[in-house]
Amino acid sequence: MSVTKKTAFTMIELVFVIVVLGILAAIAVPKFAATRTDAQITKGRSDVATIRSAIISERQSRLIQGDSSWINSLSHGSDTLFDGNGTVVLLMYGIASGSSNGHWSTTDSDSPYLHYVFKISGHDCAFTYNATDGKFTLNSDQNTICDDLVK
Repeated sequence: MSVTKKTAFTMIELVFVIVVLGILAAIAVPKFAATRTDAQITKGRSDVATIRSAIISERQSRLIQGDSSWINSLSHGSDTLFDGNGTVVLLMYGIASGSSNGHWSTTDSDSPYLHYVFKISGHDCAFTYNATDGKFTLNSDQNTICDDLVK
């Protein structure tokens, strides 16, 4: 007579695995959300540095040609931002505008090429371009997460 041996998980083992998976999920989900915000901040920092560098580069090109003025506006259209004023290329490919987290948009319909907003975790971080001195600055009445963009 042959004996067949049946193998299976016990109920205790299954409950233990489910509890361990639940604990891991409870730890991993908040970490993932924080990582997403950190990625948006890093993208924003990179964009700000690129925009400022492009403004300075354009200024240097103008100075070589004997023109001491700053670029009048940073954008040509509303779908693509920071691509220059239509005759001058600021960023070769520009930055696509959007209203969701991690994207740039313009705020002022009367002067759409001077005021820009970068959205992080639902917060609007407003920047202003001053064509008289070429500064692209974060508005001072922002919250801490916006300050992370210019540190």
